Amino acid sequence: MLPDLVGKRVVDLGCGGGWVSRWMREQGAASVLGLDLSQNMIARAKADTADDAITYRIADLDTLELPEAAFDLAYSALTFHYVQDFGRLVRAIRRMLVPGGHLVFTIEHPIFMAAAHPHWIRDEDGRKTWPVNRYSLEGERRTDWFVKGVLKYHRTIGTTLNALIDADFQIRRVKEFAPTDDQIQQRLELAEELERPMMLLVSAST
Repeated sequence: MLPDLVGKRVVDLGCGGGWVSRWMREQGAASVLGLDLSQNMIARAKADTADDAITYRIADLDTLELPEAAFDLAYSALTFHYVQDFGRLVRAIRRMLVPGGHLVFTIEHPIFMAAAHPHWIRDEDGRKTWPVNRYSLEGERRTDWFVKGVLKYHRTIGTTLNALIDADFQIRRVKEFAPTDDQIQQRLELAEELERPMMLLVSAST
């Protein structure tokens, strides 16, 4: 879902420890700016990176503003569902991209996030099911993810895609993660991922 990275100026939104930023450079990106809210993650990224073409900075995506037309690609992995005002963010990203630029991101799938409980339950026949609750009610959701009470923001698929359309993005590709037969054969527990999508992947362009 990514464009050819050779010569591209990339901003990695929610870069964590910087592994994608480094991978982008290995694929030929001219420069990468990695942004993350966590001081610990930025410190880790800097410690693990020896490349003058990669820069890391602490930044809050809820208030992010970067120079106009400064990047060819904006990328984010599993970060946007922590952003309160997604519409404001995608408008800011649209301004920072050049004409013909790309936005590629993954988020926790809204169906997955709308689960009543962050784990499987069993129906009356003993079969595993994934409970979906209040899908149409958007807003704050709390879940346990390494620590208790992590704050995320639930949005429907329609809201997510329409925010891109409203910001004048062209949607190029949308995928809902499901494992292949080969992946399931290698890791049998992945068969459970056929019951509901866990991640939503989106590619858009200006």
